[in-house]
Amino acid sequence: MHTEQVKARQPISGWITFLLAAACGLIVANLYYAQTLIGPISADTGLSSAAAGLIVTITQIGYVIGLLFIVPLSDIVENRRLAALSLLVVVAALLVATFATQAPLFLTASLFIGLGSVVAQILVPYATYLASEEQRGRVVGNVMSGLLLGIMFARPVASFVASLWGWQSIFALSAAIITLLAAALWRILPERQPIPAMNYGQLIASLGVLFKQTPILRRRALYQASLFGAFSLFWTTVPLRLADDFGMSQQGIAWFALAGVGGAIAAPIAGRLADKGWTRILTGIAMIIAVLSFVLAYLFDDNSTWTLALLVLVAIMLDMAVSGNLVLGQRAIYTLGSEARGRLNGLFMAIFFVGGAIGSSLGGWAYAHGGWSFTSLIGLVLPLLALLYFLTEKRSETGKS
Repeated sequence: MHTEQVKARQPISGWITFLLAAACGLIVANLYYAQTLIGPISADTGLSSAAAGLIVTITQIGYVIGLLFIVPLSDIVENRRLAALSLLVVVAALLVATFATQAPLFLTASLFIGLGSVVAQILVPYATYLASEEQRGRVVGNVMSGLLLGIMFARPVASFVASLWGWQSIFALSAAIITLLAAALWRILPERQPIPAMNYGQLIASLGVLFKQTPILRRRALYQASLFGAFSLFWTTVPLRLADDFGMSQQGIAWFALAGVGGAIAAPIAGRLADKGWTRILTGIAMIIAVLSFVLAYLFDDNSTWTLALLVLVAIMLDMAVSGNLVLGQRAIYTLGSEARGRLNGLFMAIFFVGGAIGSSLGGWAYAHGGWSFTSLIGLVLPLLALLYFLTEKRSETGKS
């Protein structure tokens, strides 16, 4: 414990922050590569079109399992070793996915890709141990920018790489990159050995207690689940609209996906302003921006060039809202105590990823049954519910630090 306290007082270097940000982006991107490649993967592995959605769903299930059962280990196991071992699981799973010719094998690999990719959520709280209190929001913002850029770049990069060398190439390329990354993290990062206050069984059992006794965690997780649900709904359905209404090819959709990357700039800005005590007002602003983005999406539903330009703006606004609010939420829960930080982060991420899964499934259903207008209305409701819940927040629950 003494070692952790000494490290926490030292300013974290820009190089270490960059390494952690890059690592988070490269790791979490593995969750999203398959999303734009469902068609060719299904065709080559013999998966029916009705079951093709399992490719993304099973990866997300693996991630949620990892968040609940692997991330909490960072509170009792040396963090650098845990990260390296988990990344080896990812590398093995990526190689299996590369050479899989049958659907069951590819889906099993997808489960383990999601499971091991939770390393990103071990590294984010790890960064807060290295940062001083004064720079914590900025460090979290910068590291989360890397993670969000990984999410946003994954889809277009996968499409571009697959168009050149086939869908297997993105998994093979990622396996090589993650191998090098695991070696770099092992060699460069300082050790962080927590002093266990409980065994693993007690650790997992404590998750329910933490959720029940931590109002800030419940609020921030539900806020982000609503916004991430809207985000997932949008990015699940907008490629369908771009193809149906604007006749876009796979590469055109990939270029559109790049537009949303601009929204990641909100993460470091939100982190810096949260350090100055602006958490509450920025949370409200993020929700209002998300609501307005879907208002625009609903009002303009023709196939004109003007509407396409507005869709780009909607993508940027929504990504800004989600990335900014994510940093605010993580910074708030990281003020609750270092001994439970891994579990708190695991719970937070698991809850909001469940929101994302719900948003994706709602989006597919809404677009099939009511088109873009109906989909936009459901997207509008999700952040609006979060905003109404936010208005009931008491200042004691803000976690402003």
